[in-house]
Amino acid sequence: MCGACHQTLPRHAGVRAAVAYGDIARTVALRLKYGGRTAFAETVARQMARLMPEGADLLIPVPLHRWRIWSRGFNQAALIARALTRVTRVPNDPMLLQRVRATPVLRGMGARGRAKAVAGAFRVQSSGRDRLRGKAVVLIDDVHTSGATSDACTRALLQAGAASVTILCWARVLDPAADD
Repeated sequence: MCGACHQTLPRHAGVRAAVAYGDIARTVALRLKYGGRTAFAETVARQMARLMPEGADLLIPVPLHRWRIWSRGFNQAALIARALTRVTRVPNDPMLLQRVRATPVLRGMGARGRAKAVAGAFRVQSSGRDRLRGKAVVLIDDVHTSGATSDACTRALLQAGAASVTILCWARVLDPAADD
């Protein structure tokens, strides 16, 4: 647990990252997200699979707003979740959690600005609450920076009935100054 988590206990059941964010991890994440290198999702998922929490019931990717999906053509977290399902056999549901409000690109924002930008941006699809109730959820993302996005997602998932939420990502930013 990091120092900030010791001061204020997080809602989630932990963050697991395959690699620390650095030059190589950054290149992989950016080529997947913005360079259309969707095959990188398979590579990333194989590295993340070894960190899958025991007893995981459901993988849920961090959702993108529909406008961002239309412009990018895909959700990188959903591609990673699908690849993780193939490796681990843990089912994924890319539609259960929704981003109901478009948010600005968070890169370069401080922790407080990120939290404000994503507050209230996520909700669980009402028809999916029964599928979520009592489940050990693994929230899938490519890069974990300040935790603002995963915290907002975790809040929505727990309020909708998830038993627990563990964050599983490709890379974790350890130095906030590296988020450029």
